[in-house]
Amino acid sequence: MGRILRIGLIVAIAGFIAGFVSFALTATTAQPSTTEKADAIVVVTGGEDRINVALGLLRQGAGRRLLISGVNPRTTKGAILEHTGEDRRLFECCVDIGREAHDTVGNAEEARDWSAHRRYGKLIVVTSSYHMPRTLAEFSRAMPHVNFIAHPVLSRNVRDQAWWQSPGTLRFLFSEYVKLIAATVRLGWTRAQAYLGNDRGEAVTTSR
Repeated sequence: MGRILRIGLIVAIAGFIAGFVSFALTATTAQPSTTEKADAIVVVTGGEDRINVALGLLRQGAGRRLLISGVNPRTTKGAILEHTGEDRRLFECCVDIGREAHDTVGNAEEARDWSAHRRYGKLIVVTSSYHMPRTLAEFSRAMPHVNFIAHPVLSRNVRDQAWWQSPGTLRFLFSEYVKLIAATVRLGWTRAQAYLGNDRGEAVTTSR
């Protein structure tokens, strides 16, 4: 039994390390693929260039409307307009500002309510490359019937140097990886509950 436990522990540690390396490589090299069109676009605030990239997608017609999620309540639409240098007409016609979200879970809930109100079934998600896996996990948990297209933005703080040679970048990526694991566990638990709930419902129906 002790030998089996040791082997299991070694396998778990190896899997954890391999997963982190894979995550770090993706986070520091990810590039968006050719943009597929969707009903709308959601950008999560918190990193440089995210909003400008999302506005560029909107201008290109990749989506009909854009939600900027997680905006500080004190930040006005005019301030965002001035910061981005975008055409006011685009903001007035096609951009919505979300101010309720304070974290990635909140971003997912804000996007869920917005997309449900407008009956969107396919969303382009824009956020930093290191943040994308966790964002997709939380969005998938909040909106299981919506399809997502990832459009990662490679952040300056993870692209300008080899991550394994920078203690600060290494700590940052490790922290994000741990958060991703937690988000993945929550997503798996939610899906398991939904599956078991469906099974119980079918069993009740059959028994009747």
